[in-house]
Parts: sequence; structure tokens; C-alpha cells
Amino acid sequence: MKDFIIFFVSRIIKIFANLSKLACYGFHLFFPNKRFTLPSQAKPLLTSSRPSNIPRILWQTNFTNRVTLAVYLNYLFNRLLTYNFEYRFMITEDRTAFIEANYPAEIFESYSRIQIGAAQADLWRLLVLQKFGGVYMDIDAHLVWPLGAIINPDYDELYLLMKRGEISNYFIASKNNNAHLDEMIQIIMNNIKENVIKNVYDLTGPGVFNQSLDVNRVNTRSYRYLCNQGNFTNEYFQYIDKQEGKWTKAQQKIDIIRK
Repeated sequence: MKDFIIFFVSRIIKIFANLSKLACYGFHLFFPNKRFTLPSQAKPLLTSSRPSNIPRILWQTNFTNRVTLAVYLNYLFNRLLTYNFEYRFMITEDRTAFIEANYPAEIFESYSRIQIGAAQADLWRLLVLQKFGGVYMDIDAHLVWPLGAIINPDYDELYLLMKRGEISNYFIASKNNNAHLDEMIQIIMNNIKENVIKNVYDLTGPGVFNQSLDVNRVNTRSYRYLCNQGNFTNEYFQYIDKQEGKWTKAQQKIDIIRK
């Protein structure tokens, strides 16, 4: 019964989100240069004293913290549904500084060879969760239910299951020092070293998750009852200030890994 209610609510959210997205076209027609600032850190709206294996931290990243109204509304909606989570956000330069400060030179040097931002973010999200734990969500993803009610305090990890049964990496919840995260980090490091895979999806993205994780053995939940993507915003609003556009276009123009 609860899943039915969550699914019903998710449909309402989808309608609302897409209507707000349409309104954002009108807003930016009249205010084409208006941008909103995402905070690098924000405290929980309400604190929780209940212990949790997965730290109550929501991590996000983007090439800039100056975003369109659509992306900002997506952020605000998620903040409401993560009211008892701390928020932490990093731009490209912050990700680089974090990895250099917290990981061995070998990992930093491999990371520095990545030339496409989305592939950098793929590796960073695993490294930041392995260090601190918490929940990672893509900048265009949105929850469909309060996150604190989805992640049980005794969970060590939670992965997002897509329609065809594959795991996505646009939502990841994990404790720190997770053996599964470590294995995926090592796979990406090896992929960078060998440099034979020519698409982001398999080199650093969901392909790595599906190579490493057994959906029958790890804790998963369908995207329908957890986290959706691309309803509040879209490629236009996300990459309006990025000339090279989305990673799917960038990987056709430049090598993912610098030789």
C-alpha cells in the first residue's frame, strides 16, 4: 500500500515539475541572464538525533554554482524532502581540490587525466562517499518521498534500480569505507589506465556499477519509489552556460582520457 501511495505522489510531482519547467522557459525569455546561486554547504532544516549508518549528508556537483531557475527549483524541492540532511555542493575546482587533499597521488593523477566533466563527477561521487558517506544525487534528479523515510538507519548502502533492471549512478547512498565503492573505484582507475573504453557510460558511469554489483545481493530500490530525473529541468537549462554541452556531445569531440 505504501509503494502505491509513493507512486501516486511521484506522478503528481512529475506533473508539477514539468509545469514548473514550462514556466521557466517564460522566465528566462524575459530574464535570459538571471542565475541563482547554489550554496556550498547548508545545515539541515531539522536535525535528527537518531543514529544512521549512512550519514545524513546530501552531495551534489555541477560545473558552476550559478544555475537557471529550473535547476534552482529542483534544488529547493530536494531540500524540502531532505529536511534532516546536511547539504554539500562542489563545483569542478572544488572536486579537484578535494581529491588532491584526501587521496593518494595515483588517484589524483588519474582523475586529472579525465577531460569530460561528467566522467570526473562519476569518479568524484564514489570518492566523496567512500571518504565521508552520505547520499549523492545528480543535479537534475529529484526525490519522490522524504529521504529520511526511505533510508532506514540500519542501511549500509542503497542503489537505484532502473526500468530494465540495471543500476544507475544518478543516486547513490552509502556509508563510508564501503567495499563495493572501493571495488568500483578500482575498476574506474583501471579503465583510465588502460584507456580503451570510448564512452563515459562504461568507462566511469553506470556501466561500472553493473559490472561490479549483483542486483540480487545489494540493497536496491526502483526509481519509481525513490528518485526520478529530468522533470524539473533538462539539457537546455543545465548546460545553457556550457558551450560544449552535455557529456554525450562532448565525448564525440574530445577524448575522455588525456593520453
